[in-house]
Amino acid sequence: MRIVSGTARGRRIEAPPGTETRPTLDRVRENLFNMLQAEVPEAQVLDLFAGSGALSLEALSRGARKAVLVDHSRAAFQCQRANIRTLGFEDRAESLLMEWQRAVSLLCGRGDRFDLVFLDPPYRMMDLRDEMNAILPLLADRALVIAEHEARKPVLVPAFFYAEKQRSWGFCGVTIYRLTADSRDGNP
Repeated sequence: MRIVSGTARGRRIEAPPGTETRPTLDRVRENLFNMLQAEVPEAQVLDLFAGSGALSLEALSRGARKAVLVDHSRAAFQCQRANIRTLGFEDRAESLLMEWQRAVSLLCGRGDRFDLVFLDPPYRMMDLRDEMNAILPLLADRALVIAEHEARKPVLVPAFFYAEKQRSWGFCGVTIYRLTADSRDGNP
């Protein structure tokens, strides 16, 4: 795997060993970030189920201000730390070794807010209502939630999110969600 664009363009990153982690392919990341290009500069990024960290590291390379990477796998955590060091992003990336629920609680307690949230859970997880409800307090105004999922299969999300864009490349599907206007007024 490699970083597709930005300050770390062409630099290689590693994926954790084994089959527990499914890294986002370079071509999918390139197409996804082409859709997000106006949203990335200076963004605060949260990467739940981060695996190797490829999505958040790509965002940092393209000008995101900060990224928090979360995964419960020790192998993924060690891989993230190595990739962060290799790319020189230690001052802009934080890696958390914990379950997503604990990470969300910690980040809420710190008062963190994010412009981009990547949700790349195992493909068998097609119901993201719990995750998206939990991250609500972490979302900045006009935040985007980007879910990677199995292509052409419906993903369950709370009704106060709408799909702004949806694309698929082979087996991989990506949907970009935004909160509805009503939910911003405190009526989710």
